[in-house]
Amino acid sequence: MTMSDTTAPAAPVVPTRGRLRPLGLDEVRITGGFWGDRQAINGEATLAHIESRLESEGWLPNYDLAVAGTLPEGRRGREFADSEVYKYLEALAWEISRTDAAADAPLEQRFRRVVTRVAAAQEPDGYLNTMFGRPGQAPRWSDLEWGHELYCLGHLFQAAVARHRTRPDADDGLVEVARRAAELVCREFGPAGRDAICGHAEVEVGLAELGRALDEPRFIAQAALFVERHGHGSLREIEWGQEYFQDDVPVRDAEALRGHAVRANYLASGATDVAVEGGDTALLDALRAQWDRTVERRTYVTGGQGSHHQDEAFGDDWELPPDRAYSETCAGIGSIMFSWRLLLATGEARHADLIERTLFNVVATSPASDGRGFYYANTLHQRVPGVPADPDGTSKRASSSLRAPWFEVSCCPPNVARTFASLAAYLATADDDGVQLHQYAPASVRTTLPDGRVVALDIETGYPVDGSIRVTIVDDAAFTLSLRVPAWATDAVLRVHSGDGLAEHPAAPGTVEVARAFRAGDIVELVLPLTVRATAPHPMVDAVRGSVAIERGPEVLALESVDFGSDIGDAVVAGDPVESDGRVVLPVLHRSTGDVVETPLVAYHDWARRGPSTMRVWVPTI
Repeated sequence: MTMSDTTAPAAPVVPTRGRLRPLGLDEVRITGGFWGDRQAINGEATLAHIESRLESEGWLPNYDLAVAGTLPEGRRGREFADSEVYKYLEALAWEISRTDAAADAPLEQRFRRVVTRVAAAQEPDGYLNTMFGRPGQAPRWSDLEWGHELYCLGHLFQAAVARHRTRPDADDGLVEVARRAAELVCREFGPAGRDAICGHAEVEVGLAELGRALDEPRFIAQAALFVERHGHGSLREIEWGQEYFQDDVPVRDAEALRGHAVRANYLASGATDVAVEGGDTALLDALRAQWDRTVERRTYVTGGQGSHHQDEAFGDDWELPPDRAYSETCAGIGSIMFSWRLLLATGEARHADLIERTLFNVVATSPASDGRGFYYANTLHQRVPGVPADPDGTSKRASSSLRAPWFEVSCCPPNVARTFASLAAYLATADDDGVQLHQYAPASVRTTLPDGRVVALDIETGYPVDGSIRVTIVDDAAFTLSLRVPAWATDAVLRVHSGDGLAEHPAAPGTVEVARAFRAGDIVELVLPLTVRATAPHPMVDAVRGSVAIERGPEVLALESVDFGSDIGDAVVAGDPVESDGRVVLPVLHRSTGDVVETPLVAYHDWARRGPSTMRVWVPTI
């Protein structure tokens, strides 16, 4: 399936070819439920919180200092602080579209004010960074290992894509700022320029999508050049080895994602983009194989990735200790980016399965209930109760044992914000024959197929509390409706309610299709069995051998000391989990007393919302 950007949906990723076409925020609206609630909090609280901290931490004022010519004096924040401003702008652009904000609405005005400050700091040749290049600062491109100049620009490019696809006629100037910066990158790092890469992948995915959006093949070609340069040791050796930067093995030759987990996923996402755009099936096949091995051997039951704290990195195969899980929130978002691109390229439901697992058990876990605190890392076993963070303070990365309002390295809050604001773009796709539903939430879908057929759907569901997904056909149309059946849903049922009566069929894991001439009012209902299940680890994962994790539908559950009543290190599974009064209850033996207590479990994404606690996902059976 091919498309031009003149018909591109308002979505973060729009390949010009592939098995499926994403439906954007102009075609899909989440109207309530689990994800609708989180989108509302994101829009009403999180975005304002982020802007407030960008101001108070000095990261936005850095641009004002650049314009005033006083840098480096007064600059605050790490070398990559600019990127958080760009992620915030991207989140705002998606939120403006999601809420149909008017030109004089507060969101739009906030967006324009920030863009004005950023644009004023751009140099005449297109260079834009507050950390390098001025008297008293290090020269441009002088620290490609750690400087993050290209990384920051990658996020600028993604922000510009969001604005271009949601408000193509806007006159704020962000797209032109990004275009000029991208042209500079092509001059500096093109075939006749510096033979180098950035120590943190991101410019690849940003350039590729900007190239798609602006119909600039040279941006995509530059992204491909960066991808191919990885793995040749151009970056300096560091204590964690060049695999930290994914500069040890060429992308085509790697067998799994490795090194820094966010970097690895961002690079894989960009590599998938250039493989798809270039029709490079060998590269795409290599990336699919890396995804397979990474999911099987290097991914937690929550969907989290990264088992090393010191370098925020993947461990070796089967190295998945729950109490030392780093599972950075940004790595989870990077994993979703990679999986979504593979889903669009191949149509394989297993990629949507991992997206769902990661959304519910990593991304939804991070933000506090009020949208003003976040987990940076996501442990699967908290041995001591956490300490509440100072609501006005700034925490050190993963040192916060409870959700914290801000971090010295605050990549996760704006990453969560842009993901929630654009989430509707990950629910559904289309092809020449019809529409595919991949994630389930109350929603409306309105799209036109390539031959002009109009498809209008309304989706009702209480998922993940309830397993019924009811899709109502709004207008008469002949097309194929496809619905994903998760791998865990082994007894799913498909029901078609129409003027012909009720037809019911089993629906095996994978994808189930209904192809027919639908009439307005027809209902296709997928019923997923939300039976509680005990999941045993792969026998090679020695850190949790002899333990089980309890799951219900897409949600991983956790044993929390608030419910257990004592040290969870004393807990042993003493029977099968059951549902009682709306909660999952697990018989748990207190090893020290010999008492068996029917203990309620909590959804992992809700742990520590009732206050400091100890917690574990994997519970011993012996």
